[in-house]
Amino acid sequence: MLDSFLVRAALAGLGVALAAAPLGCFVVWRRMAYFGDATAHASILGVALALSFNMSVFAGVLVVALIMATTVSTLSGRGYAMDTLLGVLAHSAIAFGLVAVSFLEGVRIDLMAYLFGDILAVGRVDLAVIWGGALLVLALVGWRWQQLLTATVSPDLAHASGIDPKREQLILTIALAVVVAVAIKVVGVLLIAALLIIPAAAARPLSQTPERMAAIAAGIGAASAIGGLQLAYAFDTPAGPTIVCVAAAVFALTSLFSLIRD
Repeated sequence: MLDSFLVRAALAGLGVALAAAPLGCFVVWRRMAYFGDATAHASILGVALALSFNMSVFAGVLVVALIMATTVSTLSGRGYAMDTLLGVLAHSAIAFGLVAVSFLEGVRIDLMAYLFGDILAVGRVDLAVIWGGALLVLALVGWRWQQLLTATVSPDLAHASGIDPKREQLILTIALAVVVAVAIKVVGVLLIAALLIIPAAAARPLSQTPERMAAIAAGIGAASAIGGLQLAYAFDTPAGPTIVCVAAAVFALTSLFSLIRD
């Protein structure tokens, strides 16, 4: 079954969608959209370092994404506004990454595949990495779900309950770094944040509880991945951007439904 590139692409899209859904909800609730962008942009630097040291691209991206996430978590609230800090780090990281890629000699690199994804080129090893990362993220978020929710609702309430909000934020940023590392093959650096935010935002008008929102976001993400692949195959369009377009269309429909209902 895995001999078909379309089947591998569909499974890759499903794996990333399921991992991104609960994290996307926390990104929306905490208003961390730019944080996801910053971590994703840093992954280009990870690609350059991985190719320079002849190591796995996944490992290079994961290391740089983790460094970016922990740096932002450590520096936030220490004299810089969060949006300023994220703007500086995000654009600096992608600039350094693109410059570093230009210095690579004897290495053929398809930069467009890293910027916008190449889901149709996913192999068996890529599939194993994507689903391994997705299951790790789902296990981590499931384990800390209640603590993460409490810290998101109110840091003061979290302190009163014996929960350290900084620790929960660090757990969230680690999970986000893993999703960025596994999603780069599917939608690329520039569209990872979209796959995190749009399904969660689309699920919000249809949800009454956090758990329901995460579940609906996962369904929207999965449907966008499969629908986007089918449309890309039918109309010969780039798969990654088409997946995001489908998710955006679902967001428009749920927003319209919310306006009509209210």
